Amino acid sequence: MTGDEIARAVLDANSFMTLATADESGMPWASPVWFATENYREFYWLSSPTARHSENLAVRPELSIVVYDSTARPLEGQAVYMTGTAVQVPESDLEPALRVYSGVSVRSGLKEYSIDNVTGDARLRLYRATVTEHYILDPDATIDVRIEVSP
Repeated sequence: MTGDEIARAVLDANSFMTLATADESGMPWASPVWFATENYREFYWLSSPTARHSENLAVRPELSIVVYDSTARPLEGQAVYMTGTAVQVPESDLEPALRVYSGVSVRSGLKEYSIDNVTGDARLRLYRATVTEHYILDPDATIDVRIEVSP
């Protein structure tokens, strides 16, 4: 299996990603969120704008993301490590973004989301991370060596 195939397999097999954000002063914060993606470059999730990671992204949009199988035995698992930027999806982009998020949600046996679920008085908003770099653990290395991939 190629590195790109490994990355796609990890992303396809897992439903949660951990966001690593930082506030204005650089204080880090990690948050697991359920995600949806169709192209491995844009990742969507729902969060409250008052959640700590959302407030961090409002002042510092750079983030790191990791997706991994937490049930894997030590030295047997694989992960995808990513960097990029994230924003609350602007209303002008909500329809296509919600199609992606709701499509994955429905295929996963969860509910469909509409614009009413993420605007106005709704508690949650839709967020999008645009990933610029993807890495996996080098499957041929005996130590923690990461290699860049393009899933």
